[in-house]
Amino acid sequence: MAARTHREAQRLSSFCSFAVIFLLMSGLFVQNSSASTSYSRQELLDIGSRNFNSFISNLELIPEIGRTPEAAHPTRPGGSARRRRRDRKQRRGKRGGLRAKLKLTPHRLSLPSILLANVRSLVNKMDEIRLRINHSKKLWNCNVMIFTETWLNNGIPDNAIALAEHHILRADRTADDSGKTRGGGLCIYVNKAWCTNSTIIGRHCSANLEFLMVKCRPFYLPREFTSTIITATYIPPDADAKLAMNELHAAISKQQTDHPEAAYIVAGDFNHSNLKTVFPKFHKNILCHTRGNKTLDQVYTNMAEAYAVTPLPHFGQSDHLSLFLTPKYSPLINRVKPSVRTIKVWPAGADITLQDRFQHTDWSMFASQATCGSHTDIDIYTSSVLNYINTTIDTVTTQKQITTYPNQKPWMNKEVRLLLKARNNAFRSGDAQAYGISRANLKRGIKKAKHCYKLKLEEYFSNADPRRLWQGIQAITDYKPSNSAPTTTNVLFLNELNDFYARFERDNKQPAVKIPSSTDHSPIILTSSDVCTALSRINARRAAGPDGIPGRVLRACAEQLAGVFTDIFNMSLAQAAVPTCLKSTSIVPVPKHSSPTCLNDYRPVALTPIIMKCFERLVLAHLRDFLPPTLDPHQFAYRSNRSTEDAVSIALHSVLTHLDKQNTYARMLFVDFSSAFNTVIPSKLISKLRALDINTSLCNWIMDFLTSRPQHVRSGHIRSTTVTLNTGVPQGCVLSPFLYSLFTHDCRPMYGSNSVIKFADDTTVIGLIDNNDETAYREEVQHLATWCTENNLLLNTTKTKELIVDFRRERRGSHDPIHINGMTVQPVTSFKFLGTHISEDLSWSINTSSLVKKAHQRLFFLRTLKKNQLPTTILLNFYRSTIESILTSCLTVWYGSCTVAERKAMQRVVKTAQRITGTPLPSIEEIQRKHCLRRARSILKDSSHPAHELFSLLPSGRRFRLPRTRTSRLRNSFFPRAVSLLNSSAPPIHS
Repeated sequence: MAARTHREAQRLSSFCSFAVIFLLMSGLFVQNSSASTSYSRQELLDIGSRNFNSFISNLELIPEIGRTPEAAHPTRPGGSARRRRRDRKQRRGKRGGLRAKLKLTPHRLSLPSILLANVRSLVNKMDEIRLRINHSKKLWNCNVMIFTETWLNNGIPDNAIALAEHHILRADRTADDSGKTRGGGLCIYVNKAWCTNSTIIGRHCSANLEFLMVKCRPFYLPREFTSTIITATYIPPDADAKLAMNELHAAISKQQTDHPEAAYIVAGDFNHSNLKTVFPKFHKNILCHTRGNKTLDQVYTNMAEAYAVTPLPHFGQSDHLSLFLTPKYSPLINRVKPSVRTIKVWPAGADITLQDRFQHTDWSMFASQATCGSHTDIDIYTSSVLNYINTTIDTVTTQKQITTYPNQKPWMNKEVRLLLKARNNAFRSGDAQAYGISRANLKRGIKKAKHCYKLKLEEYFSNADPRRLWQGIQAITDYKPSNSAPTTTNVLFLNELNDFYARFERDNKQPAVKIPSSTDHSPIILTSSDVCTALSRINARRAAGPDGIPGRVLRACAEQLAGVFTDIFNMSLAQAAVPTCLKSTSIVPVPKHSSPTCLNDYRPVALTPIIMKCFERLVLAHLRDFLPPTLDPHQFAYRSNRSTEDAVSIALHSVLTHLDKQNTYARMLFVDFSSAFNTVIPSKLISKLRALDINTSLCNWIMDFLTSRPQHVRSGHIRSTTVTLNTGVPQGCVLSPFLYSLFTHDCRPMYGSNSVIKFADDTTVIGLIDNNDETAYREEVQHLATWCTENNLLLNTTKTKELIVDFRRERRGSHDPIHINGMTVQPVTSFKFLGTHISEDLSWSINTSSLVKKAHQRLFFLRTLKKNQLPTTILLNFYRSTIESILTSCLTVWYGSCTVAERKAMQRVVKTAQRITGTPLPSIEEIQRKHCLRRARSILKDSSHPAHELFSLLPSGRRFRLPRTRTSRLRNSFFPRAVSLLNSSAPPIHS
């Protein structure tokens, strides 16, 4: 104790000595630092400025730093200033991409981010799940977690599997429903930062399928979606895939009926099942393997390109990879640009004003101004009349621009936009009272707008006008496709397109010379009543041609304009000259694909003057009178009582009848022409018309109609330069299809074992081969190639395909290919012939699956109509027009040979539509029977039909002769089935 006290005393004395020395030195330092010289504030500022200037003046600067003010921002050749990074006052934009969006706004994406895993006992994996979530920000911000095979039961509470800030929704396996006591189970975790409004709307547990269906209304959702419906699915490995898919299809279809505009996500362990067998329009999102070399886990969505998948490690000892799905779906407002269009505004009484002005117009003065001596210039006469009509229309109408956004609601109007703007201004002002008033006004305005829109829709369906009916259906369902024509301001591009469309003009070396007129053939004379009738039948909604005269004016003022146009038409026929302004064509290029890469990817849509279409219809009626009904019986286009169904059935009947014999096979060559209508030489067409004894004056008029045709390409308000064409029959004209069919009427088979089926420019050569002798067929193909060369039709060998139907075991697959102009024709196993898929084994699985896929897409619009509470009659009309018409396309050709599974797949669509409409619908088999009888009876009444001879009466005169059939393929085809139905129908039918 004494030693410790002594040490403390020594330390205290040492500290005191150090303190005395420190105070002494500090005093000396302060005394020395007190200088005798002092400076004021201004003197110190002057010293600093002088020293800084001397430093800058004596510094040798680096050339890049010491630039003159004029060169501070050197300009590029284009004139834009190139600023250095340190000179910018505003930072560059942030990084883009899926990962950056997920990191920046993880809970404000178009679709929820998803973690999918087959955990095989969720309780045992909870520690690892919590560890991953806490150490991974991406998983912590994950919006939805879907776990399959949770192995949970009623004895495990939610607290045991709870995750912080997540809502639990689970569906455990039950022994009573599944027959199994262990395994299975589903669980969905919903992040509360993404959605707090999530409810279970369906769950199911059976031996074949387990699913949990959850409806979510997140804080952010694109306007095109009303909600997000997530379905967690587990299908055991030993389950019946067909039964499981049928049960899942019924549940999802019910929700699609109730929520047609929701985003559907179906995720889970599907094992050997495929949801696309029952929902062809759903899209797969997982392409990588999830267990070994197999993809057992899958995520299906009702929108394409919805997710990007990132594989993650297994959870514990699970044999499935875990998957993280990052949303990459782009909302409609970002994918589609707003459309801006200019429309004419027709005030009330505009039609009456025009009728009055045209009624009091002296039309004879236009003809007198164009007359010199005894000759009237038809071009001046017609152009002056059209210009006057356009000028008169402009005086009674106005124009305005309308901007339509892709996600804009149909009831949105100007009043609602103003109320919305007022609400936003009140919010920014901070005035709580004004904000409350503006919110209430907006709510009332929206309610009123929806009510007005509903009344407008009811008005569509209140009368019996089919056009108004379809307008209402299109307004509700948005069924009408949007105009995909490109809008460009590049005139050079439009000029290139115009030259490309006119490329066949260079190969035409034959001059267009009219035939000397004879006194035997007088020109056609049209009456004013015929012209008035043609004008009154114009579709008022048809797009105006280059002349700019809308169909509405021609129809409303038919009586007032019939006289002057009758005079112009008769003068044109008498002079055999078509006015140049009526022959002009405006082409609107429409992309064939979503991403066109070359000029050939743009399809030309030709617009011609509406008044010229009326003129052509009147001429066509007289032209048909010169031709016999038996001309070219195997041309099935542009003729009454002919259709694609007739062409396909006759082609298949000839093949099936031939294959019913021993040691036979058939080859079908589907010929493709390169712009067949645009390569017709007018002089060759006129020579063929003269061979058919067509009126000379009419032939000269057709020659003038096909030559010296102005053409330009238009995109919006920009148009290309005009080129003049003397080749081809103009597309978009009324006469062109009929003239083309006359041009190809002499394309006939050389041998009786061959046949040539034509539907417009779709040509098919069928060769019936016996005993491996293909001589006649190959000579027929070479004859067709020669005929095409002589008639200036360009065979596109690359797109020409050949289908070989051969059921002989020893010779199948060993046929030599066909060569055309030195190029090999590609053989195919299936081909879409006039809308019907034909396979080499004459099965119909490809065709039926294609039709079912299209019909499923139309069911969405039917559900939308149901959601708007439209009457059942409207739902039935829509079903028959857009869904049943697809399922029954060429039904009589292929339905008799379908398998039971294919018929069930089609009938499943009918049952779904039946649940939506709430009324019984006829089955596909009933419709097929009615179609067969109707087609058979129409063929019996038409003696010029090429299939008329297949229906021959027995000597008794009460029954038809049934064709002999050896195979079920021929027995189930259309004509044998039609004869059987006719014989079984009552009363008996006589030819």
